Amino acid sequence: MSAYIESREGVMMGKPRLAGTRIPVYLILQKLDAGETEAEILNEFPQLSAEHIRAVVSLRQA
Repeated sequence: MSAYIESREGVMMGKPRLAGTRIPVYLILQKLDAGETEAEILNEFPQLSAEHIRAVVSLRQA
């Protein structure tokens, strides 16, 4: 995982989430697939950074 994505047993049932949050990676992927922009997601989740979103996108490309 990257510095922006983490998974820990006992937190969100071990599902990958954005570091320092309880926002699961799958939620951001769903939003991107639905056509939301990085700016829209960052506006909705101000605790995230652009680097969080880029880390999610890089997972998809891997």
